[in-house]
Amino acid sequence: MQLWSLEGNTQKLDGGAMFGNAPRAMWARWIEPDAENRIPLACRCLLVKDLDGRNVLFETGIGAFFEPKLRERYGVVEDRHVLLESLAGAGLSHEDIDAVVLSHLHFDHAGGLLAPWAEGEPPRLLFPNAVFLVGAEHWRRAQAPHPRDRASFIPELAGLLEASGRLELVEGGYSKALGRSVRFHFSSGHTPGLMLSEVGGVVFCADLIPGRPWVHLPITMGYDRAPELLIDEKRAFLEDKLARGVRLFFTHDHACALAELTRDERGRYGTRNEQASLRGERVAGAAG
Repeated sequence: MQLWSLEGNTQKLDGGAMFGNAPRAMWARWIEPDAENRIPLACRCLLVKDLDGRNVLFETGIGAFFEPKLRERYGVVEDRHVLLESLAGAGLSHEDIDAVVLSHLHFDHAGGLLAPWAEGEPPRLLFPNAVFLVGAEHWRRAQAPHPRDRASFIPELAGLLEASGRLELVEGGYSKALGRSVRFHFSSGHTPGLMLSEVGGVVFCADLIPGRPWVHLPITMGYDRAPELLIDEKRAFLEDKLARGVRLFFTHDHACALAELTRDERGRYGTRNEQASLRGERVAGAAG
C-alpha cells in the first residue's frame, strides 16, 4: 500500500492557546509567532492507497465550510477546499474514497467532510461512497457536548453522518470496515474517546500530539480537557510506539508530516528523520 500526506486548509491560531501553560519564551523558539501572536498550523490528512484494495482517508482537516466571518475568526487561511485539490494531486477525487477515519469530530478535523460554504446553501456531505468511522465514546460526546467544547463541533454534522447510512462507530481496537489492517488506540485527555489510527507502521497522532513540540511530555494545549490525563496517556502511547518502531504522523505540524520517535538518556522524547511530506511511500500492512 501507499502512504500520502495530503494538505488541507491551514490555520493561524493563538500560540498561547496551542501551548497551554508553556511560556511564550519557550514555545516561540519552536514555532515563530506573527505580530498577533498566532502560529501557522497545518490540517494534514493521511491517505492510504490500496489498503486491501481500498482508498482510506484519515481525517479531512478543517475544509472550507465556514462562512467568511467564521473563517476569519478561526484563522482559516484559504477560502477554497484545499483537501480536494490535494486529493486530485494524488490522482483521486472525494468520490474515490472508500473509508474516512475520523479521530474526533472537532471542526478542524472533520470540517473537510463538507462541501465549501455557499451563501444560502445548507451543509452538504462529500465522500458519497465512503464508510465513516468514528469512535463510539467520542460520538456520544458529540451528541451531548460540554459547554467548554460545544463550539468545537459542527451542529449539522452528526445528523448528516447518521443520515448517510454509512456510519460505523468503533468500540475496540479494530473496526468492521477495515478489519485487522488498521489498529485503533484511544485517548481522553484532549476529548473523550479520541481515536488514534495505526496503519503500516505509522500512527496518526491527531490532537494527542499535534506536532513535534508536543512530543515533549509536559507540553499540552489549552484546548485539552484534562492535561494531566493527556500527559499520562501520551507517556504510555510513546513508550509503546518507541518499543515497536512505529512512526508518528502529525496533523497540525506546519513543516513535518512524519518522523521517527527517539528518547535520550534523560528519558526525554524527540524526533528524527523528519519528512515534510509523503508522496506514495510504499509500506507493508497490517497494523501491529
